[in-house]
Amino acid sequence: MHPGEYATHLEEKWRTAVADNEESLQRFWDRFRGKGREVGFGESLLAILRSSYLNVLFVFFPIAWASHWVPWHTGITFALCFVAIIPMEKMFDYGGEQMAYYLGKDLGDLVVVTLNNAVEATLAIILLLKCEIKILQSTIAGVVLLHLLLIPGTAFLTGGARIWEQNLHPHPTQLNHSLLTIGVLTLLLPTAFFSSINRGTASESIVSDDLRHTFLQMSRGLAIILLLVYIASRIYLHNPPGEDNALRVAHNAPEEVLHEEHHLQTSRPEVNVWCCIALLLIIIAIMAVTAEMLVESIEFVREEAGIQEEWFGLVLLPIVSFSADGTVAIVFFLRYMLKMFLGTPSPPATLAKARAIDLSIQFTLFWMPFLVLLGWWTGKPLTLLFDMFEVALLIGACFLVNYVTADAKTNWVEGCIMMAFYVMIALCSWFYTGEPQIEEMVRCESVAAATESTGTSEIVARLLR
Repeated sequence: MHPGEYATHLEEKWRTAVADNEESLQRFWDRFRGKGREVGFGESLLAILRSSYLNVLFVFFPIAWASHWVPWHTGITFALCFVAIIPMEKMFDYGGEQMAYYLGKDLGDLVVVTLNNAVEATLAIILLLKCEIKILQSTIAGVVLLHLLLIPGTAFLTGGARIWEQNLHPHPTQLNHSLLTIGVLTLLLPTAFFSSINRGTASESIVSDDLRHTFLQMSRGLAIILLLVYIASRIYLHNPPGEDNALRVAHNAPEEVLHEEHHLQTSRPEVNVWCCIALLLIIIAIMAVTAEMLVESIEFVREEAGIQEEWFGLVLLPIVSFSADGTVAIVFFLRYMLKMFLGTPSPPATLAKARAIDLSIQFTLFWMPFLVLLGWWTGKPLTLLFDMFEVALLIGACFLVNYVTADAKTNWVEGCIMMAFYVMIALCSWFYTGEPQIEEMVRCESVAAATESTGTSEIVARLLR
């Protein structure tokens, strides 16, 4: 080809690509503002009120606020805040599903995953700002375990009860294995480093302010790398090489994914896009205040009930995010049993619901490093040096989930296995008291002062025996 003709060919190709991009952006903007599928504000408000039977629990949030300001018994405040957060979690899910009508399947899933992590992320940020570092680390591990084991296990059990096996989207599933593994192995590095330190023959603790500073620097570097990995993975998933991007589902996607995208593109949403955005912002504000009240009552409730700090963070706090999904799963199962009894069962879905695994990946690769960097900015000593018991649990959960989803297929027995492993973890955590040296490393005061206060407490305890 003549050089001039080749240059002309490249110019035409470039102009065509620019025109295609402009056309795609225009289609996306028309879709985002609901062109041809307009929904009124009154209709939107009515749909929001009718979105879930859990909305009746919204009456608890003003009562919870009142119990905090009056004040009532701290245990009552904790219970009321716990219940008040349940409908907010469900409303985030509903808002994300409505936004998917305006954003498409891929971007909609990213929004839904982010909103579903909103409660846990808010709790984690408040725990960090309150300098409850040990409970924060346990909660991070607990949230990841919950999203890896209990929630997908429940979905596989209830969804696969009437079918031999369900399928997972093979493309994200393969990538999720790698992302999940690197997130968990990142926590293994500081733990292995700490375990390999030469302790010599001295009976005193090796923990010091200099050692904590080393782990803070290490953790901040690891956090930045994790964030870069997460950003790269989102670019790859939502803007892959070739013609497919976040504005269009890949042509080789599973049939149910293509059907869902067609449904989102052609069906009329229930809520106006601007009304939906306003709803989510209001719920975030209400939830943040409620979560702060919940955190302020944690210490009193934990000490009064005699609950181990490790179990409180690993199991109880993460359950807040599962309460709404758990309630819906129970109702779904009862509805299924009723339909079976009446002889009108609905056809089973062949695509398994594994969005919770995406939640755990986002929490591990985005929110966890974000919290480390936020702690750096606010002067809170959050490191990626977790308790060895927590790291072992995460590695075990990662291994089990990757093994279960390796063939991109699941069944109800595998869901039962995942739930059983979570119950085993909860049982063992009830008796676990924590690693003392790690607790000294994560206190907001200097390590020397923390070590001295711990030693004094032990001496007093011996004298009182």
